[in-house]
Amino acid sequence: MTSSHDADSKGITRRQSLATLAGAGALAVAGCTQSTEDGGDGSDGGSDALSGSINIAGSSTVFPLMSAIAEDFAAEHDQVSVDISSTGSGGGFSNYFCVGDTDFNNASREIQPAEEELCAENDVEYVELVAATDALTVVVNPEADWIDHLTVEELAQIWESDPVQTWDEVRDEFPNEEIERFGAADTSGTYDYFIESVLEERGHTSDYQATEQDNSIAQGVTGSEYAIGYFGFAYYFQNPDQLKALGIDDGNGPVEPSLETASSGEYTPLSRPLFTYPSIESLGNDHVAEFARYFVTQTTNEDLIAGDVGYVPATEETQEEQMETLEDAIEQAQG
Repeated sequence: MTSSHDADSKGITRRQSLATLAGAGALAVAGCTQSTEDGGDGSDGGSDALSGSINIAGSSTVFPLMSAIAEDFAAEHDQVSVDISSTGSGGGFSNYFCVGDTDFNNASREIQPAEEELCAENDVEYVELVAATDALTVVVNPEADWIDHLTVEELAQIWESDPVQTWDEVRDEFPNEEIERFGAADTSGTYDYFIESVLEERGHTSDYQATEQDNSIAQGVTGSEYAIGYFGFAYYFQNPDQLKALGIDDGNGPVEPSLETASSGEYTPLSRPLFTYPSIESLGNDHVAEFARYFVTQTTNEDLIAGDVGYVPATEETQEEQMETLEDAIEQAQG
């Protein structure tokens, strides 16, 4: 069921639509009958017995990837509807998934102990599936020609709990202008990962505009020459002319975020795995199990994952491992 995308036709449309979706916050995809070039109705995909709804919440970073996969799945299964909300990884776990209100939770970091406990309290069992690899991206205004990279230490000085206030406090040659910060809300896995990989015990400043919507971060940064923000690579990938991505120097010189540097491991410390967590109870439903299988098959689809969305696809080996994990969970749910 692997879906391919023509880079010169559908890929352009898909990328444009995903750029909008990245900031939309919610998406409802209803199954539809797929048309074909020869005039057929494509009913081979839509005439099966699968039907029902699938509810997904969680990471804004995984949102455009899950949306693209859901769109393709719905085109093949016209009686299945998929509702996806961008609530942040933590917001999704705490408010929806671990209390039994959603079938999947997307996450840009692994589930945390407190969330595991909440799921256990509510008898919510789950399986962890790797979706892709992301290059968490730090962006500034495209007119900011005075900056092209930051060291990890400089990045920490800007975002720690007691941060510097002006750019020249970061580096002498930077302008004496106030830093305007735009970043992920504290319900976000991106926020958690940024602390883990950059700030550690220094904490995260509260002196910034916090949001779950990547387009709000982008709008804030494009509105001021002295602004800085961070989010998942997919939004920058879809909007490279609106923003300027900074190289990050982790001790071996600046490395810019890209599919290649994230895949090779050069882009440290901001490369990270992305996840989705299906509920084992939900996998007892055939339409949910089939959607989960479809999701795993698509994780190696380079046209979709890299070309359309802007993440690094999983390897064949990882996909095989994920499918085995998933099939075990489905057997547990349906056995």
